[in-house]
This record gives sequence, C-alpha cells and structure tokens, in this order.
Amino acid sequence: MKLDILVLAAHPDDAELGCGGTIAKHIAMNQKVGIVDFTRGELGTRGTPETRDQEAAASSKILGLSIRENLGFRDGFFAIDEQHQLEVIRVIRKYKPEIVLANAIMDRHPDHGKGAELAFKACFMAGLNKIETIDADLKQAPWRPKVLYHYIQSQMIKPDFVVDVSDFWKKKMESVMAYKSQFHDPNSSEPETYISSQGFLNMLESRGVELGHAIGASYGEGFTIRRTIGLNALTDIR
Repeated sequence: MKLDILVLAAHPDDAELGCGGTIAKHIAMNQKVGIVDFTRGELGTRGTPETRDQEAAASSKILGLSIRENLGFRDGFFAIDEQHQLEVIRVIRKYKPEIVLANAIMDRHPDHGKGAELAFKACFMAGLNKIETIDADLKQAPWRPKVLYHYIQSQMIKPDFVVDVSDFWKKKMESVMAYKSQFHDPNSSEPETYISSQGFLNMLESRGVELGHAIGASYGEGFTIRRTIGLNALTDIR
C-alpha cells in the first residue's frame, strides 16, 4: 500500500502526542496515513509491551490509520547503525510516502532525538539505488520522500510552521487517551511518571492553544524542517 504520509515514532504514543491532530486532519482529506513505531515502549514504568500493543491498535482505529507497524527495536537501546537504518529504509520503500513525519530533533527522552536522526538518514538513503533491501522476498526499488518534517514533543521547540488542527483536537486527545496505562488515571495504582500527571495533559492542551493562537486558530501543532521552506507563490501562505 502506498501512503501519502508515513509517521515514524520511537515509541507507541509519540505520534499521537506530537501530531495526532495533523494525522486526523489529513485522513479526513482522504489521504492515506500510517504509523511505524520503532519500539514497543517496553522500558516504560507503567503498563506492559502487550498493553501498549493493544492501546496502539485502539488508537489506530480512532484515527483511521491505513497501516500501523512496529519494528521491535529495543526501547532505549536502538542505535543509528546499519542494521536499524536498513529496517527503516525498508519500510520507507515499502510504503512509498510523499511526506514523512518523525520525532523531535531533540527532546527530554533521548530516544526521540535518536529517532529523528534515524529517520533523517533513512529518508535520504532510501533513495540510493546501490543500497539493497528485501521485502516479502522481493528486491525493493529506491524511494525518497519529498519532504521530512519533525513534530514537537515534550521540549518546546520554535516551530518552522504550524498546522491548524482545531477541528481535530478532540480526536487527537481521544487517540492519546487510548493509551490508558500511560496517562492520567486517578484510579490507577501504578507509579506516577512524567506523562501520567494531570499537569502533563494540561501542558499538552496549553501548547495546542498557544500554537493555534500563533496562527489565529483554536488549536495548532508545530513542526520543524531541516531545510529552507520554499513556496511557489506568496499566496501559498495561510
């Protein structure tokens, strides 16, 4: 299946938190969007890998994703090396996305920056003819996405642009809260973590409002890009 947008994420729930509204918006525009998670989040304090699998499936259904895959990399220990790059190249060539969204280039969790760099290198190398990859016993053809954008996560990074997600904020939050083991639940007996507090959800809401306000919208999601943004005409700007 060819995707319009492929979202790469170090952990299940990274994509929902960083760009769930943008995902929902483009699916409503009849675009095919999929997520490939690098790890199962097995080092998370709360929940289990099996729980996270079930929650990711529930979130995917809420968003209406075309596909969701998990590469099974080791949470906390995956590396930017040949083995991991080839796996990410394989999924890029498999789904042939026009646009790739990936982790924040730097963040509180070190896996996020690693995920961003791994995505950046794989997007470029997926277009090199002399790198060979196999999927379903067939040699893959080179494919390089047109553009790579990085969503913003825990650490506030000044965005290069903001997407208006006002009409899709509710769906974004439904997809986030599908990860019941991870986020605020006053009835949970599991240890408190950075993301399980009500304060974390308050931050998420406040950031959405702040980014939306910056573009005259109710809610927004911000992205960064590693190259200069080009316009065909000034009228392309919202």
